[in-house]
Amino acid sequence: PPPPVRQQWCSPNWLFQTRISPPKMRAVWVGLRRFCSGAMEDEGRRSIHSHGIAATHQVPMRVLIRPIPPVLDEGKVQSLMRTIQEEADQVPPIDVLWIKGSQGGDYFYSFGGCHRYEAYKRLSKETIPAKIIRSTIGDLRTYLGSSLPDLK
Repeated sequence: PPPPVRQQWCSPNWLFQTRISPPKMRAVWVGLRRFCSGAMEDEGRRSIHSHGIAATHQVPMRVLIRPIPPVLDEGKVQSLMRTIQEEADQVPPIDVLWIKGSQGGDYFYSFGGCHRYEAYKRLSKETIPAKIIRSTIGDLRTYLGSSLPDLK
């Protein structure tokens, strides 16, 4: 039988397999976030990738691999820095992909949460709250394409 609608539409690749024009893609993305999270009242505190993961871990900043250079809004970074100093529990965790290399090495990739990451970095925090998502080299290839390193 075909997968349930939520499972099919909440697949990370579904949106990119459609032929939606870029101007409409943002509106569709926002709608999918609401649909996939299943909770309108908690909007902004969940992600499509980690909505089913309850545990939040303090991940050492030094182990995170962030291969895509961020484009930052300075005001947003400053605001997050203030919030982290005053009420850190109000800042949602970032998503981290945990990938096992071909010889068992552990690799922790982070693609989103660039403003949160930068705020923690500027505050010289050693760790950052994160939801850890077990992933595969195939998943990572979706993000990096031919730039995928040989993970050992």
